[in-house]
Amino acid sequence: MRHTFLVQILTARLGPGPVLFAIAATATPAAMLIDMEVPNAHRAVLGLQPGGFDAMTGVALATAGMVVLARYPRHSLGLLMSAFGAWWALDGTASSWLAYATMHDPALPGASAAFSVYQRFGAGLLLLLPLVLLLFPDGRLPSGWWRVVSLVSLGLTSLLPLALIAAPSGIAQATSEPGPIPAPLLALNLDPLYFPLPDVVWTGVLLVAQLCVPLSLLAPFVVVVRRYRTETGIGRMRMRWLLWAAVVDLLVMLTFRLLPGWFGSVGLTVAVALTAGSVAIGIVRPDLVDVDRLLGGTLVYGILLALTFVLDLLVLGSAGRLLGSRLNEGERLVIAVFAVAIVYAQLRHRMWRLVRRWVVGDRDDPYHVMSGLAERLERTDDSEAQLLTLARAVARAFRTPYVGVEITDVSGEPLLVEDGERPAETRALPIAYRGETIGRLLLPPQVARRSRLTSGDERLLADLIRQAAAAARAVRLAEELQRSRERIVSAVEDERRRLRRELHDGLGPTLAAVASRIDTARITARRSGEDADRILGLARQELTGMLAEVRRLVHGLRPPALDDVGLVGAIRQQAERLRAPGLTVRVEERGDLTGLPAAVEVAAYRIASEALTNVVRHAKATECVVSLTRDIEDGCLDVVVEDDGVGFAAEAVAGVGLVSLRERAAELGGSCAVTSAMPKGTRVRARLPVAPSPVLAAKREVAV
Repeated sequence: MRHTFLVQILTARLGPGPVLFAIAATATPAAMLIDMEVPNAHRAVLGLQPGGFDAMTGVALATAGMVVLARYPRHSLGLLMSAFGAWWALDGTASSWLAYATMHDPALPGASAAFSVYQRFGAGLLLLLPLVLLLFPDGRLPSGWWRVVSLVSLGLTSLLPLALIAAPSGIAQATSEPGPIPAPLLALNLDPLYFPLPDVVWTGVLLVAQLCVPLSLLAPFVVVVRRYRTETGIGRMRMRWLLWAAVVDLLVMLTFRLLPGWFGSVGLTVAVALTAGSVAIGIVRPDLVDVDRLLGGTLVYGILLALTFVLDLLVLGSAGRLLGSRLNEGERLVIAVFAVAIVYAQLRHRMWRLVRRWVVGDRDDPYHVMSGLAERLERTDDSEAQLLTLARAVARAFRTPYVGVEITDVSGEPLLVEDGERPAETRALPIAYRGETIGRLLLPPQVARRSRLTSGDERLLADLIRQAAAAARAVRLAEELQRSRERIVSAVEDERRRLRRELHDGLGPTLAAVASRIDTARITARRSGEDADRILGLARQELTGMLAEVRRLVHGLRPPALDDVGLVGAIRQQAERLRAPGLTVRVEERGDLTGLPAAVEVAAYRIASEALTNVVRHAKATECVVSLTRDIEDGCLDVVVEDDGVGFAAEAVAGVGLVSLRERAAELGGSCAVTSAMPKGTRVRARLPVAPSPVLAAKREVAV
């Protein structure tokens, strides 16, 4: 990916970017060579710093602009940084030439022009900061009335550069720095664009313009804060690059301010280069590194650096005051180092945890995340509330504005619980329980992307997904339990109603009719034996029909063949009854099938019978094998019905009348799968849990 991006930089049409970069790159060595010919003492008289640092600042800006233009050739910030980079490099070269000319010969060509470029037009570089703040990251000004505020702010920032172009140099010097104009500059033409106004007016204009500069930066900072709060996903990540640049710039400028001489210029160059680089990364590749971790580390070590400096001063000052001349400077320094080390060791870990929790959430403390989640789940009874608790725990751990937990309930309908506002794009991580996918964890792309996660983050996310699987499984089990209770109650009531109807409407009238015929036969027998015999014959027929009805009812409760010939014999009898022309059915048994629970026998018989019925009706098969295998190690009974028929389409599994097979297996805690057999046909496999057989129990006792 990085090599592709480098090729893109080299081959893209960058517009004016290469020209502006070439200007900055050419001006930098020129400024450095000129600086080597000017002693520091002469620059100090002029109040100038080496121009090479400004030129290097321009190169850094132009480079960042080229990177942006390589990806987005018309991005306004790319063009802006390239243009300001060339401008800054020329400004540094003008500063170097101004120092050289005033030392050797003020009449050298371009000496006065160098003063105008550096002292007057150079103030226009102030516009770079508000422009970057207002245009980052998409290169467009904010919309609505905020655009008006932004334009007014830029206008206020422009007052000082415009005023310095035409203001008298003496008044400009008096309002900016104390003291007169340095003597070497007096030989130059300092006011080529002088606009005649009273000195009082120019003084007032310059003072007002100087006051407007800090005031004009308020609106850009407010725009940045507003964008940071409203952006989500990749936009929020881009804004954090700008936040990191602001933190680093503050630390760099404070550090270099404490150093003497030209270190201030070095600090400015470093700060601008880091800002330009972070802006370019934020626009082009915001996911290049983990900006959250980078920001947290910068804050921690920056604060520790400041505390170390302050503690050094306090320890050195206290040691000098308390012990006086008894300690030399080396001994004081040793005391300061030990004091700083002790305090540093205590503060660093705590500060790191606080800052990381603020920047990236709780994921640096996985135990805290998991224990807190377990505690909150224990206090929650409602199923949806548990999923919401899980979503909030993930959001808090990874400091993400959105988390969704979606599971599929027992009816096949998705149940979605969300925390936060769902972004336009999400990534789904599967939630699996014992190899079965039962839901999804929905996260913003930048959180779900594996390249953005450390190994610790991945372990925590995996633990949370396992917790999500357990919670989702608990929700499904609760729903299944409730539905099972409802089915059991309904089935019991339906069965009672059916038996009552059968007994009341079938057996009751039949028994009454038989009793009536017997009474009639008794009366008739006194007159005619033949009539009595006929009536008793009719009564017998009715009793025979009634017995058949009783057998049918009993068979519905439990097939009698299971008690007569056992499970294998009952299935063979059923296969004989269902036999079709051209179809051969074999029933095979493996293992010890004695002592099976009654419910398992009935379920196995019903599943095998229904599968055989489907083979006869739909398969057009010539051979079918029913195998019954008892797995004594796993404590299961496998029922497999396999044929060599026409098979089925994958999408037609749920519509071929096989739902009841799965339901019968699920009632006992088992499973049933319908798949295509190889090379053709259909394979139905049901796995029913069975208590360990007496043989296995005996073996285990012997082993013990």
